[in-house]
Amino acid sequence: MKAFVLRSYGSPDALDLTDIDKPVPGDDEVLVRVRATSVQPYDWHLMRGEPYLARLMGGGLGLRRPKIDILGADIAGQVEAVGRDVTEFHPGDEVFAMSKQGGFAEYACVKEGELAPKPKNLSFGQAAAVPLAANTALLGLRDEGRIQPGQRVLVNGASGGVGTFAVQLAKVFGAHVTGVCSARNVDLVRSIGADEVVDYTKEDFTRHGQRYDLLLDIAGSRPGSACRRVLTPRGTYVAVGGQGGRWLQPMGHIISALAVSPFVSQRLTMADVVRCTENKRNLMTLTEFAEDGRLTPVIDRSYPFEEIPAAVRYVEEGHAPGKVVIEI
Repeated sequence: MKAFVLRSYGSPDALDLTDIDKPVPGDDEVLVRVRATSVQPYDWHLMRGEPYLARLMGGGLGLRRPKIDILGADIAGQVEAVGRDVTEFHPGDEVFAMSKQGGFAEYACVKEGELAPKPKNLSFGQAAAVPLAANTALLGLRDEGRIQPGQRVLVNGASGGVGTFAVQLAKVFGAHVTGVCSARNVDLVRSIGADEVVDYTKEDFTRHGQRYDLLLDIAGSRPGSACRRVLTPRGTYVAVGGQGGRWLQPMGHIISALAVSPFVSQRLTMADVVRCTENKRNLMTLTEFAEDGRLTPVIDRSYPFEEIPAAVRYVEEGHAPGKVVIEI
């Protein structure tokens, strides 16, 4: 099979399209013929091995070379074969998953416990846009943010992959939603349900006098102290990400934002979807929302499989509205 293999840290040019053996599923695994995947910051952080501090913390980053050699956390496709202990899936089933690796290839092995039936009303490309980004938004709003109907919620970074799902999910949960984005994406953010939109090129959302019960900070564009200023006295701040950096960022931004948590009345926390153990259950919830029309993936661009390096390069620029998907 063909796969983009990452043998050393570097630019998108480090992704080497090559022929490798098709993987064989283990007893509790499913072999998936990948029909689509997506590209996101998670991929290029692993590709570059940045921030360097993360190499000391385990996960997919090795100290000198990647532990993950085939990137692509989002997978949508068809079951090709199953391990002997797999009972839920059969060859031909259409599925999707959030896995730690494997999407940048024609086939991938996925644990049965990470796999869910694909939403019936979504194409493979649309389904591949969902797992990591929508899971992150769901975790940040429902689990960490403890969102309640009628609350005022602000999504900083509302036009990106996570943000477009967060705006829609906050509306599903009955909140009044304000999205922060650039001027060119104001209409997009309104179209997916935002009640109000702040253009950050014209206005600093931390100084416009509004107060929010919940702030989901995806962009990480303002200091934690400024973000706390727009929260109600018992409001919740959920850190998701921030601007990347070679040594420390976005980890430094998140750590500094949360460091004062014991000393303030507001609740400060973070959404860590990579370490979440309920991703399959969350995918089932997201499927329900997608199939009843309350959640629609926003696709910015679609690339063919052979152009994965170009897609990664585009996502790394940081200006994609919605998701970038790969059709295989």
